Amino acid sequence: MTHEQLRLGEVLAAAEAAAPADSVEIIGRNLRDRFGACSVSFLLADVIGWKLVRIGDGGQSRRGRGAEQIPLSGTPYEEALRGQRIVRRPGNGQGLRLVVPVSHRGEALGLLELTLPDADADVLAQVGEAAHALAYLIVTDRRFTDLYHWAGRTTSISLAAEIQHGLLPSAASCDGDRFALAGALVPADSIGGDTYDYAVEHDILHVSITDAMGHDVESALLATLLVNASRGARRAGCDLAEQAYRVHRTLLDHSRSGFATGQLIRIAMDGTGAQLVNAGHPWPLRLRDGTVEEVRVDVHLPFGVPARTPFLVQPLDLRAGDRLVLYTDGMQERGAGVVDLAALIRDTAAEHPREVVTTATAAVLEACLGHLRDDATILCLDWRGPPTR
Repeated sequence: MTHEQLRLGEVLAAAEAAAPADSVEIIGRNLRDRFGACSVSFLLADVIGWKLVRIGDGGQSRRGRGAEQIPLSGTPYEEALRGQRIVRRPGNGQGLRLVVPVSHRGEALGLLELTLPDADADVLAQVGEAAHALAYLIVTDRRFTDLYHWAGRTTSISLAAEIQHGLLPSAASCDGDRFALAGALVPADSIGGDTYDYAVEHDILHVSITDAMGHDVESALLATLLVNASRGARRAGCDLAEQAYRVHRTLLDHSRSGFATGQLIRIAMDGTGAQLVNAGHPWPLRLRDGTVEEVRVDVHLPFGVPARTPFLVQPLDLRAGDRLVLYTDGMQERGAGVVDLAALIRDTAAEHPREVVTTATAAVLEACLGHLRDDATILCLDWRGPPTR
């Protein structure tokens, strides 16, 4: 183990011993001591991914009151965040300004910005390692502090939106050796009950997207029943048919005639196959060999609508190299109908799923002039398949 690795281990130990909200300051102090860095701050990506909020030097790391917000588009920050690489620029007056991605398992948390007197390849590598360590700390710390939650909110959040965001996975994107995925949700002016979810097991990847009827708190509470019924069945080891049945039964028993559309997908990590349940939801889109097409599976009635037939578990044709896109009707209805989602998926074929969902939600919001009448939710999955023997 090198001397620098030992020092980084000491920093991690110090951060774990400090308050959860102090990790940025501890990493900044370490970079100042080691490299003479100045103006060290963390730029947190907001919940939609269009702005950055500064925490640390020059920003506001305590609750509320004047945190600096920085538009992302067309800046070196966008270059670093989208490209996931260190961007170098001349510092103000002297030195070298670095913008460094802070990411964990494919989740782009934000950026580390600092100014150094100079930086060779070895220093750049060590700064990158410090940024990676900061990512681990933030992922751990956000379980214990609201700092990263309130800082990432660049607009006010209603009670319904608070409930809805609490139902989403803690990480909006995830990378594995066999897949990469990302989800995004742009809430309507009146919350529409959309959710997405995923979970990775040793042998199974679970993915889902749902759209609860109604608006505001009513739909958010319906979504709460739905998501927790789904997770409870999944964590109990139920197969896909039983997961769908438990979601359906929960809505019948507790929602006073509410219903929800949705898709539940189960993918074998060894590449032996994928399964899908479609409960009244828009068909997925699949990009394969440069062509985007709808995956026209059979459609069952929505969850919560009384029916005599059980939910149909169907095989899903998913091959290594495919990109699968799930979305709710808010991505294509009303003003969003002018967005050519298939063309957008083709045009972003070379991008990471993070960029696909960001580009798609931005297009929908622009088409709706910033005011959505229904939630717009999208989840993009790249299936790489198991390693070739």
